[in-house]
Amino acid sequence: MSQLLRTLGIQSVLLVVFLCLLQAMELQLHEQQLQQQQDDQARLRDQQLRQQQQREQQAQQRRHSSTTTSRKPFIIPNGLSLPRRGEHPDKCYREVPAVFFQYDKEVKIVGNSTTNPHFNVIEVCCKGWRRYEYDWSKCVPDCDDRCQENGFCLAGGICQCFDDFVLNYRNNCVPTCPLGCPHGRCYLNGTCLCDKGYELDGSRLFCQPQCNQTCGHNEVCLEPGKCSCAEGFVRGLRESAALGCQPICIPDCGYGHCVAPNQCECFPGYHKRINGTSCENGFYKRCENGFRANETTCVCQNGFRYDNNTASCLPDCGDNCENGVCISPGNCRCFNGYVRNREKCEAVCDRGCGFYGKCIAPNVCGCAIVPGPETSYQKCAMGLCSSLGRCRCLEGKVRFIDKCMSPDTVTTYASVDPTRANSSLILEFELLLGRHFILGGAERFHNSMWWL
Repeated sequence: MSQLLRTLGIQSVLLVVFLCLLQAMELQLHEQQLQQQQDDQARLRDQQLRQQQQREQQAQQRRHSSTTTSRKPFIIPNGLSLPRRGEHPDKCYREVPAVFFQYDKEVKIVGNSTTNPHFNVIEVCCKGWRRYEYDWSKCVPDCDDRCQENGFCLAGGICQCFDDFVLNYRNNCVPTCPLGCPHGRCYLNGTCLCDKGYELDGSRLFCQPQCNQTCGHNEVCLEPGKCSCAEGFVRGLRESAALGCQPICIPDCGYGHCVAPNQCECFPGYHKRINGTSCENGFYKRCENGFRANETTCVCQNGFRYDNNTASCLPDCGDNCENGVCISPGNCRCFNGYVRNREKCEAVCDRGCGFYGKCIAPNVCGCAIVPGPETSYQKCAMGLCSSLGRCRCLEGKVRFIDKCMSPDTVTTYASVDPTRANSSLILEFELLLGRHFILGGAERFHNSMWWL
């Protein structure tokens, strides 16, 4: 009997141990599945983020790829502006730096301007109008941030609200009783009872914020009990808060002072250029995105740098846009064959470069055979790099100078583009052998030490 009990006890202990092990395995499997789900979710988020960035980059490229008004914009603005019968606004023309239309690093863009080959002349809607989102060949009135909903934007930036809507203190069309009463309660008899902190406006059609004190100069009541600067005005520094809200001018007035939103009054001896706001000296030719200080000096706005070719201030992206075009301050659009990697544009090689190579240009690998900067890499287009720093072509391809190609295209390539073939051959010779020779004496030797 004792032997039977002992056997049952051992079996019970083994069963408990087995159940514990089974539960531990289940917990481990559950943790692995949970970790796998988290990893999948993280990869999905990263993939969605990359796709979104790629879509934004492609949309930005497409926005700057056309010099006509025949294409539909890719960003639909807020507000309702429609072409109206009998309204046919004239088009205006503007010169834009031709570099904005460059998409290939090796292909420089020559502008179509008759005054400067570094500019492209494009057709745009005149001031106060914008392109119609469903037909980019037409221009419609532009109300900017006003009249975003429940109304039409008319010529001159005037907002016409729909029936039973009224323009409120934020320049938006809001419903009136009996349709509704924002920040209040609407009754069937058409009266509106405002919430605490709000009161009826003079027309008694909508509720507006109520401020206990009287708002100062250029201030409006936009929130209950809080005065804010009116549109086009900004509050000064803390020590000058007594001055209230001051007008702001974009761009800066230069040699003048801002007297009203985007209205400058020039100092004696200075004036504004045609269709411009900044006050400047009248001798400098262009100086776009800046103001002319004297006959030879152009002072650029923040985020821009002076460019000699265009005599204008172009967007500045610092040193992080070597393989792209800076289209706005800090916004670099990469060339074709390059992708954005953090702050810089890096080349993409579709087939990779192997473990020992580095992608130095679109589908061009660099095989390091000499110490030095990146330019000392041996080029290996459409090939891979071996452990010895040699260019190795795929099966069926042969290497011709620095490029892998089909055997039957070597002669054609050399005859069609001899200049490029010769330059590649000279570069390859200098890289492999030329640095070991002294040609033209000691001075030529020191001048040829480009890798130091």
